[in-house]
Amino acid sequence: MGIQGVWFVLLWAAALGNWRCFDPVSVLLLIYSKVDARGLGFSNGQAHIKAKGGTPPYIYVWSKGGGSDSSRINLLPGQYTVVVSDALGVADSVSFEIWILNAGATIEWEQIPSGTFSMGSPNNEVERDGNEGPQHGVSISGFKMSKYEATFAQCDVFCDATGRKKPDGQGWGRGNRPAINVNWNEAMAFALWVGPGCRLPTEAEWEYACRAGTTTPFYSGSCLSNNQANYYGNYPYFSCPIGYYLGQAMPVGSYNPNAWGLCDMHGNEMEWCSDWYGPYSGGSQTNPSGSVSGSNRVLLGGSWFGYGRYCRSAYRGSDMPSYRSDFIGFRLVVPN
Repeated sequence: MGIQGVWFVLLWAAALGNWRCFDPVSVLLLIYSKVDARGLGFSNGQAHIKAKGGTPPYIYVWSKGGGSDSSRINLLPGQYTVVVSDALGVADSVSFEIWILNAGATIEWEQIPSGTFSMGSPNNEVERDGNEGPQHGVSISGFKMSKYEATFAQCDVFCDATGRKKPDGQGWGRGNRPAINVNWNEAMAFALWVGPGCRLPTEAEWEYACRAGTTTPFYSGSCLSNNQANYYGNYPYFSCPIGYYLGQAMPVGSYNPNAWGLCDMHGNEMEWCSDWYGPYSGGSQTNPSGSVSGSNRVLLGGSWFGYGRYCRSAYRGSDMPSYRSDFIGFRLVVPN
């Protein structure tokens, strides 16, 4: 989330009207510090007012929200004025603005409903891999998922705020293109930075959200075209029409979303999940979180570089947590 900085402003209000005749009893010294809005919805700005001098106790009156406390959290962006008065009525004020830390980095969330689904692929799904079974029933509690893959606009703010090296964009552009060359560890660090409860999705959550109530290989049906997703269309799924190959990731939201409002769940970038990769245990489960240990983390969704079969909802990939690639990105989830 990034702290834009702590700013200090000193304001002296001399009750006797002469600042050179400083009397610590009759003069208020106001100091404010602030943290600009960032992260989830940019509603978590903070400010703290400290008063010295005068005659305590102090009363703090905020221009937005009233109250008499000296600190506020969960502040929306905007202008604020706080009037402080002491027990004898000596008063002064301090004004400041809570900024948005890069408005282009706002994360847009979609509500994913609770429900059940069959995880994995059925035995008769063409071009399936053996690790996609046994297909088993899974119950998922509702959550929110980012509408788009994490973008360079968002990750660059994170890197600036934490002093990290920015990931390589391959010369394709940054901004609203999906952040690439980010390994699992870095994706997890970004999620923690965004806010409490924010994390990578589990494999079960990801597949459930991708399917959005469908049971076909893709949420688009039995075929996936290059008008619906960015993938290596020269090698389409099974007997589907041949498409084309763009050779790079496209800006997020370039293709229509699935029924639950999520974009690029098929193609563009494979996406990290929180789970260790391992075989399915089978049997009905509720909110599974994968294997308890392993060497690789799960990757789902296919990419601009992947054939059609790799974009199927049930396809399972994996790699080491330290691995980076220009065809791997990620998205986030938060609890309801």
